[in-house]
Amino acid sequence: MNEQRFRWRNRQLREHTAVVDGKLAPTKLIKNTTYLNVYLKQWLQGHIWIYNDRIIYSGPEWPPSTEGTEIIDGSESYIVPGYIEPHAHPFQLYNPRSLAEYAAGTGTTTLINDNLMWLLLTDKEKAFSLLEEFMNVPASMYWWARFDSQSTLHDEEQEEFEEQVLPWLQHDAVIQGGELTAWPDVLYGGDDQMLHWMQETKRSRKPMEGHLPGASWKTLVKMKLLGLDSEHESMTADEVIERLSHGYQTGLRNSSIRPDLPNILKGLIEKNHQQYDRMMFTTDGSTPGFYREGVINPCIKIALEAGIKDVDAYMMGSYHAARHFGIDDRLGSLAPGRVAHLNFLSSRDNPNPHSVLAKGEWVRKDDKLVSKNEEFPWETYGLEPLSLSFDITDDDLQFSMPVGMEMVNEVIMKPYALDLDASVDRIPAENDEAFLTLIDRDGEWKVNTLLKGFTDSLGALISSYSNTGDLILLGKSRADMKLAFRRLKEIGGGIVLVDDGEIVYELPLSLGGVMTDIPMEELMDREKELKEILKKYGYTYGDPVYTLLFLSSMHLPFIRITPVGIVDVKKNEVLYPAIMR
Repeated sequence: MNEQRFRWRNRQLREHTAVVDGKLAPTKLIKNTTYLNVYLKQWLQGHIWIYNDRIIYSGPEWPPSTEGTEIIDGSESYIVPGYIEPHAHPFQLYNPRSLAEYAAGTGTTTLINDNLMWLLLTDKEKAFSLLEEFMNVPASMYWWARFDSQSTLHDEEQEEFEEQVLPWLQHDAVIQGGELTAWPDVLYGGDDQMLHWMQETKRSRKPMEGHLPGASWKTLVKMKLLGLDSEHESMTADEVIERLSHGYQTGLRNSSIRPDLPNILKGLIEKNHQQYDRMMFTTDGSTPGFYREGVINPCIKIALEAGIKDVDAYMMGSYHAARHFGIDDRLGSLAPGRVAHLNFLSSRDNPNPHSVLAKGEWVRKDDKLVSKNEEFPWETYGLEPLSLSFDITDDDLQFSMPVGMEMVNEVIMKPYALDLDASVDRIPAENDEAFLTLIDRDGEWKVNTLLKGFTDSLGALISSYSNTGDLILLGKSRADMKLAFRRLKEIGGGIVLVDDGEIVYELPLSLGGVMTDIPMEELMDREKELKEILKKYGYTYGDPVYTLLFLSSMHLPFIRITPVGIVDVKKNEVLYPAIMR
């Protein structure tokens, strides 16, 4: 088993020191290269010795023995540490493995991942076994321990969720508590259980991340007092500086729905800000197409183009995150003892690597991916195609609620009064309202309303991809919604679009109905096709995948459709409860 996550075995450690003495030869030697030393904040020239998955030495010395060593000429390359994504949501149609393999091939060799879907899709024992299985992918993979589901669950499901929090927090692959989206419950609602989990995080000496968009200085200070260490919701340079001033490690975000990084950096430079040691880049779980050029490497490119010094830009993409999480003795630099994650660049101002070593093995070489095409035993961990044991009936599609949800943008919904005749078989095309149902994946309950602003003409969209893993039924035609649901059952979960009795798009999601196991490049094309089709049917925003994901998310204003019913987010009040089927 790979041991880079937290230790190497004694035998391995003895071998590593034996390389220094010449008793063993490095497995790889990069000679005559220019590399970034993050501790001196300088570009140095020399050689890098690697033994299997670990860096042994970086500097001017030549190894005493090179018998059997793969010697790599680094004279035309600039080498930097593998990049780190400190805030990944690895289930945006893709799965943790496919994201990690793709990310590593583009230079992002470490990901710190959200554990939310494991809490909802599988049991703790299987999930923990999965974490061990992920040790075999090229990237180094770490995890967060969620304290809240981002939605409102039924009592039994909430209890099951809460029972998993502390075991996850205590797992050695988990290096952070959070992200804490339910902070108002702690700050204003007197939730002492969540505050206890926060204290346990601090006792474990693990950092804790918040989710505080638009927070005032008082909120930032209070949450710092309660234990938060980092935050990634800044949308302006002023918000970044405010967080830094209170001691937050601050994520600079460039995501598919919040591409704020260029403006943030522009603002920081205009303010003559010089200190970047408490900043790191994140893409915050972007949807597949956003990653066509890579994960963290585009963030570094944006920083370089904005005028950030190259050393600062590369350290924001690597070392600063490693230091924040307390894993800088393993990752984030090219010093002795670190995991051999190395990016080979053609120039200092081009962060897109032409070659990548991940755990000492080539994943990209001379601008070509090195593919292993290994099968992954998802079914062993209970992640199989979705099996639905019920059908949609006429009774399920009764819409008599007086309040609907109106889209403000991709993810923010506001309430509006319904005056549409919802008894019709198909809502007329002259308006942009559609039937909307959230239904339990076990068929036990349903919530019905109307959604305004998603489509003006699409018959049906059915999705098992959602924040809670429940089913979203959306569309203007009851008949098309039934047909789409039948097709969803046949393909074992996914996203299905139907119009006028014809299936116009489908994306099977074979891993629990939420994720696919197809390669990232293929998924990017399939997502692009989905966007183009929805645009033809009146979707005017940029990211429909996030719309589906966040329909139930209680960390966003103003109104949500959740497993317990239609909820007013600010008041945390159920306006109209779910109905048992």
